[in-house]
Amino acid sequence: MKIVIQRVSEASVVINNSEVAAIEKGLVILLGIEHDDSQEDIKWLCNKITNLRIFPDENDVMNTSLKAANGDVILVSQFTLHASTKKGNRPSYIKAAKPDVAIPMYNDFIKTLQEHLGKPIQTGEFGADMKVQLVNDGPVTIIIDSKNKE
Repeated sequence: MKIVIQRVSEASVVINNSEVAAIEKGLVILLGIEHDDSQEDIKWLCNKITNLRIFPDENDVMNTSLKAANGDVILVSQFTLHASTKKGNRPSYIKAAKPDVAIPMYNDFIKTLQEHLGKPIQTGEFGADMKVQLVNDGPVTIIIDSKNKE
């Protein structure tokens, strides 16, 4: 599993000219699921997201977690995170999980992250053509791959 985390001061998701998600302070998380991802990847990433200290403390130092900052989340499925650009100019998405695997994993990710945060999160719609708008705060953007735990 790969995620791109962006700390935001505001963000929204629009599908078919209708806003389906909107937050102020928090994170927009793009989630890419591979065919061999597991529940362990979900648990590890949700723990990392919840506890990653990337929000400012009282001294304006990045030392506060999402949970401690009481930030909100928009989670968006993003199969293109697994694009391979090794050959040619057209990306290959061979590593991205097919919907029959990815949709249940996406739903489990939502449930697990909500449990870790102790509150609901907002989402896009799996497979939909979405317009994601955000104001990246900082800017802070972090990429995490559950197969490469650095």
